[in-house]
Amino acid sequence: MNNSPIGFGLLGAGLVARFHARAIQATSGAQLVGAADLDAVRLARLTSEFGCRPYGSFDEMLADPAVQVVNVLTPNHLHTEPVVKAARAGKHVLLEKPPATSLRDLDAMQAACAAAGTRVGVVFQLRTLPAVQAIREAIRQGRFGKILHADAFMKWYRPADFYRMDTWRSMRQAGAGVILQQAIHYIDMLHYLVGPVRRVQAWASNVMHSEVPIEDTVVAFVTYEKGAQGIIEASTALWPGSDARIEIHGESGTAVMVGEHIETWRFRDEQPLDREVRTYGNTAASTGASGMDGMSFCPHQTVIEDMVEAVTNNREPMITLASSRVTLEIALAMYVSAEQSTPVVLPLVDEPALW
Repeated sequence: MNNSPIGFGLLGAGLVARFHARAIQATSGAQLVGAADLDAVRLARLTSEFGCRPYGSFDEMLADPAVQVVNVLTPNHLHTEPVVKAARAGKHVLLEKPPATSLRDLDAMQAACAAAGTRVGVVFQLRTLPAVQAIREAIRQGRFGKILHADAFMKWYRPADFYRMDTWRSMRQAGAGVILQQAIHYIDMLHYLVGPVRRVQAWASNVMHSEVPIEDTVVAFVTYEKGAQGIIEASTALWPGSDARIEIHGESGTAVMVGEHIETWRFRDEQPLDREVRTYGNTAASTGASGMDGMSFCPHQTVIEDMVEAVTNNREPMITLASSRVTLEIALAMYVSAEQSTPVVLPLVDEPALW
């Protein structure tokens, strides 16, 4: 039996790379082999901090047999080519959110990985939170009865400097607006818990960051296939920023998650485990409301741990690219609805040229 660690290589040394690096180094059975980035200064800083190899190019990383999984951490619109190249090189892929900026690109990545027989997972790490898993299990058990409302409220703040730190962060064609860059985590969570979604009507605007040509605020009304309704509000304009809030309301129960902890957990049929569930989540944990400083890498570590097991046991990762397709579809439908000032019924046959 081969007990060698699974080697990871990071494509991209930007803001999120440190979360991946810390998560890999904290994971038993994983090894951070190296990283590649077009910015030599940024790459040197990351590889020096984590004691891993700086690759001169992505091709050099792909040629290294020690790298078995490539973590694609490139800007949102630049995922497709490296995922396809990694798959053709026989590498498994862990892909940061959003998986793509179009359904066509996502489908191309899926096809390349399927043809190569390689695994591809997506970093929608909030699915792994204990509070989210508890809500999902209560839904599976029917404890809510018929679900009537499922909502997400993400009222965050990002200063102008956030959009200046990388050129792509203020580029509309990079999918850098609040819908794809931040809110997609909560779009994904609602789909994961209550989906599928049947209809979306959205209104997007830039209410504070006039220096960038992207939306910093969106409000959407959502209708789910099983009849529930919902609101998604997301913004990076609301100083000083507050923890995101997920609310699930049914005929027989209500669950509210704030940040990563359960704030409300009430059901007509109280069960012994309910007292414990009400303690899930750290109320003091930083959750990104005002920035990424102080945020825990632990949810990323859960995803890394699962990827190690997926590669070792030749199985699908817990968060597959295929499962993220509908999340992307909902986000794109929000853009289409906002641009056309009309409701959009899913599925999208083919999204227009949004970017």
